[in-house]
Amino acid sequence: MKALIIDDEVDICYLLGGLLLNKNMITDYANTIAEARLALEKNYPEIIFLDNHLPDGRGIDFVQYIKKHYPAAKLIMITAYDTAADRSNAFAKGVDYFIAKPFSGEKIYQALDQLKN
Repeated sequence: MKALIIDDEVDICYLLGGLLLNKNMITDYANTIAEARLALEKNYPEIIFLDNHLPDGRGIDFVQYIKKHYPAAKLIMITAYDTAADRSNAFAKGVDYFIAKPFSGEKIYQALDQLKN
């Protein structure tokens, strides 16, 4: 299974990548929306982890592009901004799961298990 991690914090990419490696997942990283578009063209990931605040735009505004071009991909939003309005907006746009930062490995594995069903 392939995953794309879109986050401008390199340490988050490494942390998530390590957690996903424990689940035998192949990961790729992008630190901007522009990099994410290129990564998506090269590989079609089954799961996408998307930060909401990126240097070249908001992740929430990128959701529509992902859902249009990669409809089978499961989308997990990871963000430090966790309000009821943020969650509601994310789910309304098509996000499959929402995780607040800081997160635990247990929370990531819980999300993966839920999305498999």
